[in-house]
Amino acid sequence: MQSTPSTGTSLVAGAFAALGATACCLGPLLLVSLGVGGAWIGGLSALEPFRPIFIGVAVLFFSMAFYRLYVVPRQCAPGEACAVPAVNAGQKIAFWILLIFAVAMLLFPVYAHWFY
Repeated sequence: MQSTPSTGTSLVAGAFAALGATACCLGPLLLVSLGVGGAWIGGLSALEPFRPIFIGVAVLFFSMAFYRLYVVPRQCAPGEACAVPAVNAGQKIAFWILLIFAVAMLLFPVYAHWFY
């Protein structure tokens, strides 16, 4: 039985944690730009105190995915999906794309003034 999450699970969890970390800042801008408005959008700022927790969770899951992809790659039996080089390459590409997207979201408060 596998005790650590798979690479794909770590990637998805890290991406969702990054989304949670930016819900207070990036969320209202995205909703307003989509035409969704209302007083309830201001309630998203209540998530600001939890931002460091979400950032920590995102870093943890992206670190786990990096560890699984590069440091200790999983040993696969022939015929398993992870034994196919294209699958491994796809996971590495997905990792870097999601990581760049997550870092851009996490740094949004730094460059948010350009949009408001």
